[in-house]
Amino acid sequence: PNIANPEWLYKEAKRLGKIFGFSVSQVSQSDAKKLGYGGLLAVGSGSKTTPRIIEMKHNVSKGEKPIVLIGKSITFDTGGYSLKVGGSMREMKYDKNGGVGVLGAMCIIAGLGLKSSVIGLLPSAENMISKDAYRVDDILTMGNGVTVEVTNTDAEGRLVLADALVHSCKKYKPRAIVDMATLTGGIVVALGSYSAGLFSNNNILLKKLDEASILTGEKLWRMPLWEEHRDLMRAKHADLWNSAPVREAHPIQGAAFLSFFVDNDIPWAHIDIAGTDVLKKTDGIHIEGPNGYGARLLAELVKIM
Repeated sequence: PNIANPEWLYKEAKRLGKIFGFSVSQVSQSDAKKLGYGGLLAVGSGSKTTPRIIEMKHNVSKGEKPIVLIGKSITFDTGGYSLKVGGSMREMKYDKNGGVGVLGAMCIIAGLGLKSSVIGLLPSAENMISKDAYRVDDILTMGNGVTVEVTNTDAEGRLVLADALVHSCKKYKPRAIVDMATLTGGIVVALGSYSAGLFSNNNILLKKLDEASILTGEKLWRMPLWEEHRDLMRAKHADLWNSAPVREAHPIQGAAFLSFFVDNDIPWAHIDIAGTDVLKKTDGIHIEGPNGYGARLLAELVKIM
């Protein structure tokens, strides 16, 4: 993680873009300040490496609404001032595996020359501790004006994803958005390492993801996302809190939070890969360690949409 930070990830995306044929740019820290992306800026505030949103574009034209793929890209996660304890900080270089999956999907999509217009976004930051790092009880203003009361600085992934969701809705008006993230330990408790958790506001998108899952063998299991879950996220001192002060519906809280940052008329799905992105032992085509979960799944989704 001392090498693979947000700046390195941007350069790596550019390197792969030249090989596979997709363009790469970025929303820099200064751009994010102008756009009001308070979540992304807060999470990256403790690091000497600036946060950013890496943008990858394939076959984008003005006449076609794109499919947007978003991958959480926290290159290292200490938990911030809500510090991870014991051995739980080990392997937090893998907190970017959602973003790496999206980067892999873009390589496949461009490499196959798929005709769909696709944009990949990697909201990237290091969640570190310093005199400038964000704190519990801070109130952040997100890109869509929603305010967020921070109850846990280790619930940082949803903050960077939220601003990326706002960015995609405002800038691209996509025909669908799928975000993928190592978001909650709760999904591992619920589903183990056998399946990712799937949340969505659109049954047609759900069906397409299910088809892609069957074709690639990357399992998905639909989880509920009801108005009662959204109500859990409504805060005392701001519009929302980033983590509700109760444990109930823990794996759903992250998805419920993200739902406030997606336009109601845009089909959206959230895939929580916290249990599936790293294998403890070799299995089938995958060796022990990170397995690129979601790269083939998202590429197949684009192919059949």
